[in-house]
Amino acid sequence: MKPRGLLILGISLLVACTTASRRDPRPGWTQTGMASWYGPGFHGMPTASGEPYDMYALTAAHPSLPFGSVVEVTHLTSGRAVQVRINDRGPFKKRRIIDLSYAAAEVIGLIPAGTGKVEIRLLPAGTHLAVAPRYAVQVAAFRDSARADAVLAEVRDRYPEAALASDGVWHRVRIGPLDDRRRAEAVSVELSERGWTALVLVVTEAVVSP
Repeated sequence: MKPRGLLILGISLLVACTTASRRDPRPGWTQTGMASWYGPGFHGMPTASGEPYDMYALTAAHPSLPFGSVVEVTHLTSGRAVQVRINDRGPFKKRRIIDLSYAAAEVIGLIPAGTGKVEIRLLPAGTHLAVAPRYAVQVAAFRDSARADAVLAEVRDRYPEAALASDGVWHRVRIGPLDDRRRAEAVSVELSERGWTALVLVVTEAVVSP
């Protein structure tokens, strides 16, 4: 083979190796950048992998990682981490590296700001998510603890799992934790029909990585 042919062959092999490395990173590969999340507007719609998007599942969209890959995402501000399975493509905004499901974003504290700096770490092939999310339905939140106690007494007759979650400022009446997301959604509908502004939440303590 002529020298020019050898040179072209060498360049082609180098490009091929580089491309393969970029497409198929090894376990332990990391990436740092901005994360965002997507939720109700996409719930039930098909993802790029063909699965329906489930905002309450621990999934994410990434530009290039193979579908089925499991990554650990650590919020570099809160220090909280969650494992998610890649089943969609995105984000489609510049300087963002991953779009988390609502549930995953709730776990690491990304919901209020909408975006945050994270580190992604690729886990070995075949890794299964360590735990499944649990849920709670928030009925109402009050600064007045007496009002919260009154609402708690009202809903506890029908929902024995009702309890108060207080942080010293807000007193939140919640039903749960519930293992079944469908039941949480059904409870939310029931409460809405009774005039409450019910909200399904992910119980983060059950899904945060050690």
